[in-house]
Amino acid sequence: MKRRIIEICANSAQSCVEAEQGGAARVELCAAIPEGGTTPSYGEIKAARELTSRIDINIIIRPRGGDFLYTPAEVRSMLYDIEMAKELKVHGVVFGCLTPDGDIDVTLLKRLMDAAKPLSVTFHRAFDVCRNPFLALEQLIDAGCDRILTSGQEKDAVTGIPLLAELVKRAAGRIIIMPGCGVREQNIARIEAETGATEFHTSARSVVQSKMIYRKERVPMGSSAVTSEFETVETDRNKVALYL
Repeated sequence: MKRRIIEICANSAQSCVEAEQGGAARVELCAAIPEGGTTPSYGEIKAARELTSRIDINIIIRPRGGDFLYTPAEVRSMLYDIEMAKELKVHGVVFGCLTPDGDIDVTLLKRLMDAAKPLSVTFHRAFDVCRNPFLALEQLIDAGCDRILTSGQEKDAVTGIPLLAELVKRAAGRIIIMPGCGVREQNIARIEAETGATEFHTSARSVVQSKMIYRKERVPMGSSAVTSEFETVETDRNKVALYL
């Protein structure tokens, strides 16, 4: 039986450190997690590289939240961010792109793939909102992607088990199908058993309380803060270890 591989969705360099200490094999480093993840800053990536030594670091290449239909300006930004990823010598990049009709944008995908060589490439959850998952699977295999991050086109990976299992079967080892979204220590064994997947994407975060003593709670820093300004979330090495 193949060893379970855990990828952590990391929101900071410190989360990358925690993921490594917890035993994860890889991180997907992102900014703006509440938006589904956007490209992290140069400084965050460089710090993550300097503070870790064993874990593979992949970074998401996504210029904004929202859909996956990109303007020429956004494509240019993505290509520059791929250059940055190569300059900083990360392990891989994570991106996705669709046409207005909900298919894989094969033309843009080829541009991004060519720009990313020789980095590892994961096609992200744009896959979960594409029109035809089985056509998309073959297109991503043909393009040379290493893996697909997917919830099985459902709200979470448990609900998506039927499609995930079929994707793993059809992929037949030609590409890695990596379940993500709602993967928890309580359900990972079920997802693994019922899909045949061997790589899994999760966050394993805990709330971290601010060390600030003086607090002005009535002045939020964002327009729609969901939690206190004096709470953040961070990958927790102890939670990571529960998945292994």
